[in-house]
Amino acid sequence: QVQLVESGGGLVQAGGSLRLSCAASGRTFRAYAMGWFRQAPGKEREFVAAINWSGGSTYYADSVKGRFTISRDNAKNTVYLQMNSLKPEDTAVYYCAARPSALSSSRWASDEYDYWGQGTQVTVSS
Repeated sequence: QVQLVESGGGLVQAGGSLRLSCAASGRTFRAYAMGWFRQAPGKEREFVAAINWSGGSTYYADSVKGRFTISRDNAKNTVYLQMNSLKPEDTAVYYCAARPSALSSSRWASDEYDYWGQGTQVTVSS
């Protein structure tokens, strides 16, 4: 089992940047594929990005491709989401999630992930 704690959210102007971090407990962090999701008020949770255990494979939603970068540091048990060129429509609560196996072709689906953090709020003002 793994526990996840997100940090790094906040208020930023459109065009700005934020870096989210997700710290994981446990000694088997490198065995988990990781994902970032977000949920805006009144909307369903949606996939943002995913990364495999080594960091060698990354995947993005079309809406963030070219602006967001997911990465991980297995020595620090941490996964990151660097968010650049932020837009008001990026405003949401951002969650990290862990999957104790390799990413599948359904990596965009929230039910593919077994563990979730509590979320961190990102607000982008226009």
